[in-house]
Amino acid sequence: QVQLVESGGGLVQPGGSLRLSCAASIFTLDYYAIGWFRQAPGKEREGVVCVSSSDITWYAESVKGRFTISRDYAKNTVSLQMNSLKPEDTAVYYCAAGALGSGSRREEYDYWGQGTQVTVSS
Repeated sequence: QVQLVESGGGLVQPGGSLRLSCAASIFTLDYYAIGWFRQAPGKEREGVVCVSSSDITWYAESVKGRFTISRDYAKNTVSLQMNSLKPEDTAVYYCAAGALGSGSRREEYDYWGQGTQVTVSS
């Protein structure tokens, strides 16, 4: 079964940076699409960045140029480097896995981590 565990969330000032990590079960990064989603209070869960295949990566317009996803196949981890953070980025961030070819819709992902809180505030 696919298991995902997020870590790295916390409190950061506007303009600061955080690096989130997602520890995945073995081979998950090889055989599944991987995505980061976030959900702010009172809002729907939305895609942040999704890797549907080895050569297709989608970033939400709101995070382009600020967030970067990376995968470490040897360690079975996925990271989300978040720079120039804004208060609007405050949310619970989730790591998710779905079938290869999945897009940016939450309905396309079958496995989810527990989430990690990111709060951007001065």
